[in-house]
Amino acid sequence: MAQESALPFRGIPAAALRGRGPVGLARGLGALARGVAAARRLLAELRPAAILGTGGYVCVPLFLAARARGVPAMIYLPDVVPGLAVRLLSRVADLTAVNVEDALQHLGFAAGHPRTIVAGYPVRAELFHQDRAACRRAFGLDEGSPVALVYGGSRGARSVNRAIAALLPDLLQACQLIHVCGREGDEAWLREAAARLPDGLQRRYTLFPYLASGDREPKGQGDMVRAFGAADLAICRSGASTLAELPAAGLPAVLVPYPYVHQDENADYLVRRGAAVKVADAAMLGTGRPQDGPLFQQVIRLLRDEHERQRMAERSRALARPDAARHLADALRGLAARSGG
Repeated sequence: MAQESALPFRGIPAAALRGRGPVGLARGLGALARGVAAARRLLAELRPAAILGTGGYVCVPLFLAARARGVPAMIYLPDVVPGLAVRLLSRVADLTAVNVEDALQHLGFAAGHPRTIVAGYPVRAELFHQDRAACRRAFGLDEGSPVALVYGGSRGARSVNRAIAALLPDLLQACQLIHVCGREGDEAWLREAAARLPDGLQRRYTLFPYLASGDREPKGQGDMVRAFGAADLAICRSGASTLAELPAAGLPAVLVPYPYVHQDENADYLVRRGAAVKVADAAMLGTGRPQDGPLFQQVIRLLRDEHERQRMAERSRALARPDAARHLADALRGLAARSGG
């Protein structure tokens, strides 16, 4: 697999502590101690004016070392609900930045607390300004038929992929599909399912294991930014990026939260604001015919109701924060200025 970032990387020891037995806890504490020592050496070498972390136990040694050395630190929470590490680091950090204001209550901060900012989530600027007709041409799609975009991140979402495969003939009678299935092996059997369709429906189905974000694809071909621009409706998980990407593109969505992390709360944020509907992962196909299940019924309802889609698109677009990257950069520069950096 090609390298996807040219950013320099330096690893330090780290380990999760929660949910470990005595032996695992002892090993984790040992890794944490080694990580703090390594982080102190790294900070002494690089002499940063400030640091930014995005959560997870891998940030803990660095933030503890930064606190000991007096290096200002900012922790950023992209989701609505924080994990244990972010809860801890929000007490260690000089500044806590969140994607959406709803997250503050989960961290124990009141709105407007001086050690917090609501920054939004940085996304590519191109998401805000797409030409639908050009985006559809990039994928070879017809202008006159609605387009649904199905995606689940770079690794895909197997349960969503299976549900789409079960519904493929019926969905393709109602819309064109761009399906980004992930790079975990689902592409082969999805292509087999598509090959069993009549030719007319096969032409309405565009399958990719992965789409780059816009600057790594040859000009004139489809990429993930253009996929957002081409779509009328998204069918996707509700990870942190959906809180920014869907509003940036003004794209209504049927959200299927991954059930083992806090994606339900992310989905609920958009649902409460009228920008999306939610279907439980375990309930997608229902208990009878797949076409009678909640996923198909919600998708078909929205594909048929252009007025409702437009209303949801407007409400989604109202949540967009195009200046999120600038807010985070300004906050980090402010921290750096405190240390004379």
